[in-house]
Amino acid sequence: MTTCSVPLTPVPGPRGLPVLGNLPEFGRDPLAFLTRLRDEYGDAVRWSLGPRRGLFLSHPQHIAEMLTAREHAYEILEIGWAFKRVVGQSVIMSKGDDWRRKRSLVQPTVRPRQVRAYAATMVDCARSAAGRWREGERIDVQREMALITQRVVLRCLFGNDLGDATRALAGAMNVAEHVIGAELRSMSLFMPGWVTTPARQRLRAAVATIDGEVHRLIRARLRDAAGAAGTAEDRDDLLSRLLAARDEDGRPLSPREVRDEAVTLWAAGHETTSTALTWMWYLLSAHPAVRDRFEAELDRVLGGRPPAIDDYERLTWTQQIVKESLRLYPPAWLLAGVAREGATLAGRRIPARTIVWCSQWTTHRDPRWFPEPRAFRPERWDADSPDAVPDHAWYPFGGGQRTCLGARFAQVEAVLLLATLAQRFRLDLPAAGVTPRVGLLLQPSAPLIATLRAAP
Repeated sequence: MTTCSVPLTPVPGPRGLPVLGNLPEFGRDPLAFLTRLRDEYGDAVRWSLGPRRGLFLSHPQHIAEMLTAREHAYEILEIGWAFKRVVGQSVIMSKGDDWRRKRSLVQPTVRPRQVRAYAATMVDCARSAAGRWREGERIDVQREMALITQRVVLRCLFGNDLGDATRALAGAMNVAEHVIGAELRSMSLFMPGWVTTPARQRLRAAVATIDGEVHRLIRARLRDAAGAAGTAEDRDDLLSRLLAARDEDGRPLSPREVRDEAVTLWAAGHETTSTALTWMWYLLSAHPAVRDRFEAELDRVLGGRPPAIDDYERLTWTQQIVKESLRLYPPAWLLAGVAREGATLAGRRIPARTIVWCSQWTTHRDPRWFPEPRAFRPERWDADSPDAVPDHAWYPFGGGQRTCLGARFAQVEAVLLLATLAQRFRLDLPAAGVTPRVGLLLQPSAPLIATLRAAP
């Protein structure tokens, strides 16, 4: 466990309303509310989301201890009917022995060796998109990034683009993500599952669409494995690897468990990465000097050829752009765990059932750890930078044993897609600032419409 040398001294935060607690202020502007907790109250602040007692952490040492202790000292926060309806009992929602079993089965599918195998698919999907673009054309950046990452994840996960089902599946996942984000900021967060609302009806229909196609694919793979056409091991996509996985007792994941893991990998690998890429293009357009150095690196390292997995480590400035973009605009912006009996932080007992929160948004923009925290400065990640970043001051993928399993996949994908597209085009965006819209992810509050310019 991470050792914490910073004392924990919780203080009361802003007074809330009966029953609702601080939910109204949080719901109006979550980022401003959490920043206020950090700036006006301190590193450990008591607050409440509805009737649930909470503690908000801002110091990286406290955050590191909480995240590394989550498996044994904290329960998963089962927050919201909508989220659980989509991801089911996948590894991110499982606990105890069930979590350990599922993690051991899912983790090998996204290890570095497997990510290497998917790199060519990532580059191919980006080149295909760039081949359709034309100089002077105006594009919706988020829509285009979503189309590319959707194709990447479908090909890596299912082995193909799914033809006519692709559009329906993309629409269903968009509905799901919108409903989940809206629920997080409203009283529907506390409604029992049997309560029906228009949003929940839309979500049920979306999940039915997703389940129908995913279960069809699972059944087809199982038929192949049982017949003469081949086995699941003969294929190299993530779905086949999930079906082929066996735990230490030789047990496979059930079809329902495979469905839950596949949908979770799909959701995490699609919308999260497309959102991150959208913010990257926004920042590059607003910082010409950073973009010039980026393009010079592409010329020097690639010499006009498409990038490959072996170029990833050599594209250091590109990696720093990705890392700094994830600092300023982390798609996942809030993490939590529910304290079990006996949980402690910095040697101080945390009352059981307390929700312990931390926010990538507020930590990543804390001036104590990042000088000029609102400035886009990829050079702060130089190997010889004088400003050392404390452990867990940057944690876009979480931390501890429950770190996002797809972190390596996402970082490689962002670098390779960014490099491939930038070899062909610059995406010029208006200079006007764009604020983030808070939902399940931090997305731009308005469409980012870019003009395509041929790369120099």
